[in-house]
Amino acid sequence: MRRALAVLSLSLSLLLPLAACASAGSQDEQTLRVFAAASLTESFESLAESFEAEHDGVTVELNLGPSSGLAEQIASGAPADVFASASPTNMQDLRDDGLVTEAVDFATNSLEIAVPPGNPGGVASVEDLADPEVKVAVCEADVPCGVVAAEVLDQAGLDVAPVTEEVDVKSVLTKVTLDEVDAGLVYVSDVVAAGDDVEGVEIPAELNSATTYPIAALEDAADPDLAREWVDLVTSEQGQRVLRDAGFGAP
Repeated sequence: MRRALAVLSLSLSLLLPLAACASAGSQDEQTLRVFAAASLTESFESLAESFEAEHDGVTVELNLGPSSGLAEQIASGAPADVFASASPTNMQDLRDDGLVTEAVDFATNSLEIAVPPGNPGGVASVEDLADPEVKVAVCEADVPCGVVAAEVLDQAGLDVAPVTEEVDVKSVLTKVTLDEVDAGLVYVSDVVAAGDDVEGVEIPAELNSATTYPIAALEDAADPDLAREWVDLVTSEQGQRVLRDAGFGAP
């Protein structure tokens, strides 16, 4: 009996340090919650890999979608540490609510027409989007890519009746890649990201419009220092190089 108790005591003495180490390890694990415009998907996924590699135990959780919807989620209490918007307007909404105090512009983006490979709709210019035979996809009017699309069409003096209005720019791009529409108004960066899945038709500079992307650490970030480090990465030379390679313009 004494032998059995001695063995049990020894086993417990060996297990307790291991349990303590496991507990300590779990306490060191952190999640950085980054809310970002859908058009930043590929760039932020790349930066997240770099950030996690440099921050042991940190996982970057990307919540990607329309900037207006993300801002509404944050304003409604969704836990977030960083917000990167495709429009200054949505960032300003959070500043007005006291959820953000400082924001910095880190990129710009302009529009391009995406068409399926081979351009079956024969879209050669922005004017072709007004052809009633051409099926066009755009973003919903209240999201940044929809706002910019409306500006482009207005500047071109075109009356376009889209067959679909999507929740964000990636959804518009999906309509094009699935050959469900003849053309989609997306960002330049989305055409770059799609590669051979789409072809791009440039919009002349005098008709095009751009949007500015601001980023900020939220006031109630779980770890303010970690949130600021993500902002620093995005605005750093490394982050800017990733964004430029993805088709974004300088802020």
